[in-house]
Amino acid sequence: MDLQLFSADNTFLQNLDQDDALLGSYPVDDGCRIHVIDKSGARIGEFEDLSRVEKYELSNEAYEKRTDSVRSFLKKNKMGKFNEAETAQMKAENDRKIEEERVAAEAITTGARCEVRAVGLPTKRGTVMYVGQTDFKPGYWVGVKYDEPLGKHDGSVEGKRYFTCSPKYGAFVKPQHVSVGDYPEEDYGLDDEM
Repeated sequence: MDLQLFSADNTFLQNLDQDDALLGSYPVDDGCRIHVIDKSGARIGEFEDLSRVEKYELSNEAYEKRTDSVRSFLKKNKMGKFNEAETAQMKAENDRKIEEERVAAEAITTGARCEVRAVGLPTKRGTVMYVGQTDFKPGYWVGVKYDEPLGKHDGSVEGKRYFTCSPKYGAFVKPQHVSVGDYPEEDYGLDDEM
C-alpha cells in the first residue's frame, strides 16, 4: 500500500514512504488526511466470501501428535479437561446445581402468581407459564409472563414456543429467583388516566 499525506485544503504534501518512521515525524496537522492506495491487486469483496479463502487445516490426529500445541501443554500439566480431579469436581458441582434447580422447580406450578427477585434487578410480578428444562440452555427454567413489559420475548426463544404472551412480557428465570404466592397485580392507575 502507498500512503499519501494531504493538507486540510486537499493539497498533496508528501508520500509516507519510510517504513521505520513514526507518524509524528511527518508534517501532520489537524485536518490533514492520509490517502491509502491499495496496490495488492485484490478485488473489492474478494476476501469477504470466506469459502473462497484458502485455509490451513490440520487433522485432529496430526494435532494430537504435536508436542508444541496448547493441547500438549494442557495434557503435560494436567490442566483443564485433562485434569481428571478438577473435571470430576466440576461435574459434581454442576450435577448438584441442577439437582437444586430441579427441587426448586418442583415447588413451582404453572398458572401460579409469582414474584421474581434477582440480585441487582427490581422485583417483578407475574404469572408462571412454564416450568422445566429448555433447549436454549441447560438446567431448569421458569417461564414468567410479567404484569408489565419488563421481559425479553413473547414466550418463544430461538424459534421454539414455550408459552404465549405479549411481546416484551415474557422471560425465563432460574427457579431459585421465583417466589410463588399471593401476589396480585399492582394497580398503577394507568387505566384511570386514559
